[in-house]
Amino acid sequence: MKTTNKLIYGVAAIAFTSVLVYATRRANTKRRIAEVADEGYETAADLLHPKTNQRFKKLHYGPVLPPH
Repeated sequence: MKTTNKLIYGVAAIAFTSVLVYATRRANTKRRIAEVADEGYETAADLLHPKTNQRFKKLHYGPVLPPH
């Protein structure tokens, strides 16, 4: 197999994996937001800062108004 073919297959595999990871994360985020919306309230820490594991001191449960 030529080096160019190996390079093309490698780039294609990386691109496919990237798209798959992106789609999975996006689907999980949308599902999580839909679940929270079905509850009738939004948790600011969960939606505004989803990648943070620790909760903030000023955690607010209830309606969250968007910043102006």
